Amino acid sequence: MTRQGGGVDDGAAERADAAVTIHPPCPVMLAKAGGATVPLGDYLYEPKWDGFRCLIFALPDRVVMQSRSEEDIAYAFPEVAADAAQLPVGTVLDGELAVIHEGRIDFGVLSSRLRPRSEAGGNIDVLAERHPAIFIAFDVLALPGRDLRDMGALLRHQALAQLHLPAIMHLTPATQDAAVAVRWADVLAGAGLDGVIAKPVDGTYQPGVRALTKVKPEHTADVVVAGWRPHKQPGADGGPQVGSLLLGVHDDAGRLHHVGSASSFSAAKRRELTAELGGLALADDVPHPWRDAPAGVRIPDTPNRWRRSADKDLVLVKPELVAEVRFDAMIDGRFRHVARLLRWRPDRTPDSCTFEQFPTIEPLPVTDVLAW
Repeated sequence: MTRQGGGVDDGAAERADAAVTIHPPCPVMLAKAGGATVPLGDYLYEPKWDGFRCLIFALPDRVVMQSRSEEDIAYAFPEVAADAAQLPVGTVLDGELAVIHEGRIDFGVLSSRLRPRSEAGGNIDVLAERHPAIFIAFDVLALPGRDLRDMGALLRHQALAQLHLPAIMHLTPATQDAAVAVRWADVLAGAGLDGVIAKPVDGTYQPGVRALTKVKPEHTADVVVAGWRPHKQPGADGGPQVGSLLLGVHDDAGRLHHVGSASSFSAAKRRELTAELGGLALADDVPHPWRDAPAGVRIPDTPNRWRRSADKDLVLVKPELVAEVRFDAMIDGRFRHVARLLRWRPDRTPDSCTFEQFPTIEPLPVTDVLAW
């Protein structure tokens, strides 16, 4: 986004240029998986926001909103870019773009905001008004004339807390108390968040390095394997092989709902699963709980905001096999992220896989989290 304002003299232009110590692109600092236990020690703990990672650069002539893939997405979020234009020239913030829907972070609605550049203007402006985004700042890389990346995380957070943020931007809560972080990890899913981030208090900002630790709650559940989608690469025989498993759970009426998928299999595991499920594949004219399902039953091949038409490549199988999977949270009857296959459960029957096994998540307004 281009900054607004009148002309400046050469001296002012030189001062503005000198204020910029970091230019885009700059790789973001990353986090490594740390399991489900909050680490103890000298850490700064923050909520793990579930949105689009974004670096905001306040440059003399424009605002750059750099995505994790190092693309400028300011055109897609004009309301955030307009507020970011109020930041002092030379400021670089790290944070998360998010959309709040019904009190919670809604990643699906946020995803609908990313549009082709050709739609800049009318359609994007309508989406910005209908589903406005916010920016949650959790780090500062630079202030006017100062590169802060060699400072420790705690000092950077203190510098960020002293910065006057425009209305659409928010400072993330942070604590050095591990007991508080444990409580956060237990309740944040209710606000649509993703766990807790632990930053070494003296840790510098390391672009592109997994120098942080992400803590995510983990649960296990028994689910029905009711189908699969092919991997992008065919098998050795040229035929399709399992890429992801389609998972289902029964409601109180005995109806099978699609709750998510399991994937990220090794090549050997894909071959094994393809062989195991091959004999269970159903022809198109054979009944299946997800064929002609009644209203209110979630099935995997319905059109949605990411796919305009039904997925015709999926393979439905006899819903006989039960698997134990690991997941982080279930929101609105679906796994928040892709689940991990742990093992088969031949001792369980499909009808025993119900929603009753899932923990209840109490709603938590995002505004409450931001006020911590």
